[in-house]
Amino acid sequence: MTAKLAGLSIDAHDPVLLARFWGGVLGWEQTDGIGDGVGLIPDDDTGFQIRFLPSEAEKTRQNQMHFDLTSVSPEGQQETVARALALGGRHHDVGQGPDATHVVLADPEGNEFCVIAAGNKFLAECGFIGALASDGSQEVGYFWSRALGWPLVWDQDQETAIRSPYGGPKITWGGPPFTRKTDRNRLRFQLVTSEGDKEIDRLVALGAARTDTAPGRSGEVELTDPDGNEFTLWLV
Repeated sequence: MTAKLAGLSIDAHDPVLLARFWGGVLGWEQTDGIGDGVGLIPDDDTGFQIRFLPSEAEKTRQNQMHFDLTSVSPEGQQETVARALALGGRHHDVGQGPDATHVVLADPEGNEFCVIAAGNKFLAECGFIGALASDGSQEVGYFWSRALGWPLVWDQDQETAIRSPYGGPKITWGGPPFTRKTDRNRLRFQLVTSEGDKEIDRLVALGAARTDTAPGRSGEVELTDPDGNEFTLWLV
């Protein structure tokens, strides 16, 4: 059995603050869940938790991945933006330009996310979290498709996307050009498996690598994908 995507971890100076913000934006409840920090559990088909882990590291660059939130109407897009701003978010400029139909925001610690305009065909069948939009190569899209056992739902011009067979958001990789990775990613996948070393060996055979900076908690192994993005594997 392949590893399951159980969570998305987000480094935070104030995990409680970020959990309160994202819980308010998404309408999710807090949970103890897996690992340290503060977690949110989905009330839809998202399929994984979001965990805010304590970290003193400063944010030095645009995140490797971000949420794309969907809208059912122009009014709905405005309501999501207004709710995020009221909870402590802010508008954020990533060079999107004045003609962009999506709204780029940042949470209270500067993590970027987008509120997509209504009528987006690519995310039409997805829920409120339409996508985890990622900076990454075609190779890494193939890796995660095989690692999670999720089918490719887009593979064109070096852009890839996968989606769980059970629904939920798409995970997308935009292809080149890439933002240079200079430090540890603030957002990281958390996988769980009952297969132990067998699953680690499988992931390594697919292109993952063990790291020398594993968190050191019992039952947790840190690896990197073919693009060098860190992720953790919980052995249960």
